[in-house]
Amino acid sequence: MLLNVGRRRLVLFLVQTRRCCCARSSHGEKEQQEAIEHIDEVQNEIDRLNEQASEEILKVEQKYNKLRQPFFQKRSELIAKIPNFWVTTFVNHPQVSALLGEEDEEALHYLSRVEVTEFEDIKSGYRIDFYFDENPYFENKVLSKEFHLNESGDPSSKSTEIKWKSGKDLTKRSSQTQNKAGRKRQHEEPESFFTWFTDHADAGADELGEVIKDDIWPNPLQYYLVPDMDEEEGEGEEDEEDEEGLEDIDEEGDEDGEDDEEDDGEDGEVSQF
Repeated sequence: MLLNVGRRRLVLFLVQTRRCCCARSSHGEKEQQEAIEHIDEVQNEIDRLNEQASEEILKVEQKYNKLRQPFFQKRSELIAKIPNFWVTTFVNHPQVSALLGEEDEEALHYLSRVEVTEFEDIKSGYRIDFYFDENPYFENKVLSKEFHLNESGDPSSKSTEIKWKSGKDLTKRSSQTQNKAGRKRQHEEPESFFTWFTDHADAGADELGEVIKDDIWPNPLQYYLVPDMDEEEGEGEEDEEDEEGLEDIDEEGDEDGEDDEEDDGEDGEVSQF
């Protein structure tokens, strides 16, 4: 609304300035000035409708966010029956897996549940909760990270302090780690998935939080099932190779048959003499 008021004042100022500079303007220029004023009035109505639409959309999102909660709860109960569901989901996600080292994966094997909770008014922020079973890395049962927008729209975040067990702080692990392919790589600073819980430098551009909230949480099953899809593709490739092998055998058989016929023909010609 403040932007609309500012724009309206700017338009009026420009129109008045134009009138002063063009006191002897032609009739056509006067019509242009009037058209500008009318365009600004129409634009104000459009902006008003846009603001109203945003408010209505927010109400709809709040309504359906509440309706989804029982289904999210039911899904969590079913996921709990599948061992290593969440670590598999994270490993299969291209952006998240890039942040995971071998020790991170080991720690995430103890991750039993993930929940994303949007605050009641939705636009003010959300929280991600990670529930862990007893593990050799830290004492916490739950690790959380919250993202907030204050009244002025400035983003901020806060998270659970991880209570690492002695010698198990993955955020301080050796700078030399080994990736999944077995190749070693050097890091200027220690890297770990768990450093995300201590990183509050730019809450407004937290890619991992957005990925979990907007991509993984709505449908984690699609990433959990990725290996099965790869296996199916692998089986398809094997079938194709088998078919190609059979075709090669058939072709070889045909060539052998032709050679035998030629040999028989030559023998027949010799016998005639």
